[in-house]
Amino acid sequence: MSDRLFDIKNDRRLSVYLYRAGFGFWLLYILMGARFLQELQTYRSDCGVFSFFLMVMALSTSMYYDYHHHPSDFEQKKKWLVAGYLVLGGLVYFFILGNKIPSLAHVLP
Repeated sequence: MSDRLFDIKNDRRLSVYLYRAGFGFWLLYILMGARFLQELQTYRSDCGVFSFFLMVMALSTSMYYDYHHHPSDFEQKKKWLVAGYLVLGGLVYFFILGNKIPSLAHVLP
């Protein structure tokens, strides 16, 4: 047994926990649209993007396990991971950045 908390090469627990957390945030995203949670309406899109982020991270950790133990499953999931990262990038661009190109002036010397 590994001395680390999550050995993602030989254990799927982290990917399962990330999927569950992503599903929980997705349910919270749906609830934030209700009238009784109007004060949280401003965080709804952030919650949805975070939910999608958790799901993509869960797929990534699941793929690391599949790479070592199930190569055929890994090959099938590769295209979904690329599509997931593209959708996640689009969600961040439109909802978080607000269609603005981020400025790197404060990072560059």
